[in-house]
Amino acid sequence: MKTTKRITKMLETASQRRDLNYQEAVKICKANATAKFDETVEVAVNLGVDPRHADQIVRGVVSLPNGTGKEVRVLVFAMEEKAKEALAAGADYAGFEEYVTKITEGWTDIDVIIATPDMMAKISRLGKVLGPRGLMPNPKSGTVTNDVAQAVKEVKAGKIDFRTEKKGIVHVGIGKASFTETQIEENLIEFIKKIVSLKPSASKGTYLKKITLSSTMGLGYEIDRNSIMAVIV
Repeated sequence: MKTTKRITKMLETASQRRDLNYQEAVKICKANATAKFDETVEVAVNLGVDPRHADQIVRGVVSLPNGTGKEVRVLVFAMEEKAKEALAAGADYAGFEEYVTKITEGWTDIDVIIATPDMMAKISRLGKVLGPRGLMPNPKSGTVTNDVAQAVKEVKAGKIDFRTEKKGIVHVGIGKASFTETQIEENLIEFIKKIVSLKPSASKGTYLKKITLSSTMGLGYEIDRNSIMAVIV
């Protein structure tokens, strides 16, 4: 019942939910994030790609200028000195055998895994567990590196990894409802800028088909593509 009342109120206060200027969408989305917890502000981008074809998969990383507002739990697979460097940089966990065992036993209470290159062959057997959860380290996302300290700092500061889902949608969290409107706007612009830069040459027709902003418990607000393209081009 409470959820129904909240949604009803949202509908009353947002008579228009399509073709919104991106600033107006941020304002309405933030105002309607009234749950008893700090809701995540999310963006879903429908792309004119067919991810069934390898040359149309959109995947990348972006560092959001204001972070995500989320406490990111980081595990680093590394040995000795590199493990110490990772922990000094803010990693929550670092090592090898202990964490291979824990993951094999079902532990996945982590958000990002980073690994030094020499660890990859040793943790390949974890692929069946980590792969489906999007946790397997990957050179393309910067999570396979010898500079583990820098990688940890970037992830903790708001670096996110994304890729297209089955229907050509990219969906990520870009902040919290407690962020200022300007902070959310800046993160949104940076993310869309990155998406545009990754347009596959094989993509035909309209690339940015739909951009929708929402909060964890809120409605979706469709952004006018032209309003945001005007500030990133």
